[in-house]
Amino acid sequence: MRKYHLLAPGPTPVPAQVLEAMARPLMHHRTPDFEALFEEVREGLSWLYQAPGDVITLAASGSGGMEATVANLMSPGDAALVIEGGKFGERWTEICRAYGMNTEVLSVEWGRSVDLGEVKSRLEKGRHRAVFVQASETSTGAKHDVEGLARAAREVSPETLVAVDAITALGVYDLRPSEWGLDAVVTGSQKAMMLPPGLAFVWLSERAWAAAEKARSPRYYFDLLIERKSQRKSTTAWTPAISLVAGLKVALGMMREEGLENIFERHARLARGVRAAMGALGLEIFPADLMSEAVTAVRVPEGIDGKAIPRKMQNEQGVTIAGGQSGLSGKIFRIGHLGYVDESDMLVAVGGVEATLADLGYSLEKGAGLTAAQEVFGK
Repeated sequence: MRKYHLLAPGPTPVPAQVLEAMARPLMHHRTPDFEALFEEVREGLSWLYQAPGDVITLAASGSGGMEATVANLMSPGDAALVIEGGKFGERWTEICRAYGMNTEVLSVEWGRSVDLGEVKSRLEKGRHRAVFVQASETSTGAKHDVEGLARAAREVSPETLVAVDAITALGVYDLRPSEWGLDAVVTGSQKAMMLPPGLAFVWLSERAWAAAEKARSPRYYFDLLIERKSQRKSTTAWTPAISLVAGLKVALGMMREEGLENIFERHARLARGVRAAMGALGLEIFPADLMSEAVTAVRVPEGIDGKAIPRKMQNEQGVTIAGGQSGLSGKIFRIGHLGYVDESDMLVAVGGVEATLADLGYSLEKGAGLTAAQEVFGK
């Protein structure tokens, strides 16, 4: 028998009580019972986003939320500035180009955070309708200063909208969309929210909603104006993912019981423990600037088959972490520490990395990583 441990940066483990809620007999979505459930969920999402206004729930992955953001804020030919510092920055570029945007890419070395001075310089040179950025770039473990970016954008281009992929940021560390002047914030159910994949969430500022009224990009299922009208009546325009919404109610209840400050501190503590462990093993953390509290990306040591690390951990230990993507394939591995995880999960991950690296021929002091992590967790 082998117990399975899901410790990738998404999807993340789902609590038993959330699974139980999802397994209950299905209700119809055009009933007072669902309306009461959905109204409670809407209020909980506003609490999680720490922002006034509507959080739109979509039956889609986080990428669907990203596409909905582009389709609703932009018109064909609009100028978009995309901060591209990883695989998911590239996704913003691909979506913008698919919708016919005049897309300018600000390339950031993978593992680095964007230079805000460069953002200001780009915005000063062109009339950009929006800037698109990741709060937490899941593919590299880096994060961008979206508060500072929004402030910089306002200084040089007050009309430019700031759209943020917060799929591995919201519910992990402090993010304040309205207070920071963000205009669109997207997340997904399968990360910090402790649900299976299948729900996307989009929050828009009032000026973004005004932009949506004027935007001319084609949209039907992802028309957020239609959804806003329906969801303000505690229903949805199209058939929702009913069971996921039922699970979301329980997950949000668990998060409220823990409290946002405690949630943020837990994720930060787990990140510190994992990084201390990797350092004790002589490994180098990949991001060079700001590091996301959601995931730790680690450089593969010289002479070790990087692609074998996650494969061996999953096949031989039942521990799922993630490898690198695109140009980082085989060069980094990534340990997720977001959502329904605690110190014991991180010790499993660290122990798995130790054993796997030793099997692959890497010289290390056995137990050094576990000791370093426990020292952090014990403080």
